Amino acid sequence: MNQWIPYGRQDINQSDIDAVVAVLKSDWITQGPAIERFEQAVANYCGVKYAVAVSSATAALHIACLAVGLGKGDSLWTSPNTFVASANCGLYCGADVDFVDIDPRTYNLSVDELEGKLAWTDQQGRLPKVVVPVHFAGQSCEMERIAVLSQRYRFKIIEDASHAIGGRYLQQPIGSCSFSDMAVFSFHPVKIITTGEGGMVLTNQRDLYEKLIRLRTHGITRNPDLMQGESHGSWYYQQLELGFNYRMTDIQAALGVSQLHRLDEFVERRRFLANRYNQLLQDLPIVLPWQHPDTNSSWHLYVIRLKLDKISKTHRQVFEELRLAGIGVNLHYIPVHTQPYYQKLCFRVGDFPKAEQYYQEAISIPLYAGLTKENQDTVVASLRNVLV
Repeated sequence: MNQWIPYGRQDINQSDIDAVVAVLKSDWITQGPAIERFEQAVANYCGVKYAVAVSSATAALHIACLAVGLGKGDSLWTSPNTFVASANCGLYCGADVDFVDIDPRTYNLSVDELEGKLAWTDQQGRLPKVVVPVHFAGQSCEMERIAVLSQRYRFKIIEDASHAIGGRYLQQPIGSCSFSDMAVFSFHPVKIITTGEGGMVLTNQRDLYEKLIRLRTHGITRNPDLMQGESHGSWYYQQLELGFNYRMTDIQAALGVSQLHRLDEFVERRRFLANRYNQLLQDLPIVLPWQHPDTNSSWHLYVIRLKLDKISKTHRQVFEELRLAGIGVNLHYIPVHTQPYYQKLCFRVGDFPKAEQYYQEAISIPLYAGLTKENQDTVVASLRNVLV
């Protein structure tokens, strides 16, 4: 059997292991000091005031939506080319969800489409309360343009930056929230850095930060200044709202701090490999990833699009032949509006044609910091064998 080369995987070294073991031997394995260390380290890296670590990026999106008051009668817009969590977070809050088609070059939410849809819905009196731009594959959306639209149409911006820690936009770190209310990171094992499972919400707004902290832990506060009436003593707490148990453990946070030390190294390696793919694949009947000049991607994914009119095989045949050859390709993403659950919400195939066309041609090929040049050459050779 051929060696299996996955599309993504974690990179764990001895320092990571030592950091986790140190926490396991300490007095705190959850709700302890490692959480704040991780939050502060990420905030410092991104140049943002506040960071709140949680159990997953899905949890982060959920409480971010709740923090801005998203609820029944409101709507959230996002990209159809994303994992379902980017849309589900709106449904969790009782809001309606809609989508904005993608830019066929970046595969991110199209700002031109967004502007047109906002103008039309403004006339109908149905503007969104929240827009969730998704930084697909690690490349930032055009956040400055989206921020201008948010001022005109009065919506909140939550960046789904799950793919994008370590990337930059207009020379600023993604996650700085310079053009948004909040940004969300994921630390799943296939992301740039990992805590196993885990996520984080970043913001520059103190009121949002305080609400996020409460929502993470059952809506509870121990701050006497926020309580109704006087505190009964040092043991006392009050539940001010309906929150959740979305806490990250100190075990995970310790791994995150250790991984963060290597973030720039990971991103540099991914950029090197992406550039090498660009050189090695340029003569094949595929479309290579395009990068907006205002962005510097962290390259969570390397996605090719098949030129099916120049290939004698179907999209599915190419995908399955690559897997048979030991290349662990994947597909990011099935357009959310085509999922059966969303079809029940009256979305239809054909609603967002650019995302649907992309889906019919896209394949994510292996890219991760530990990918060797020899393995990358194997991926390229397998692609060549299948396509030519």
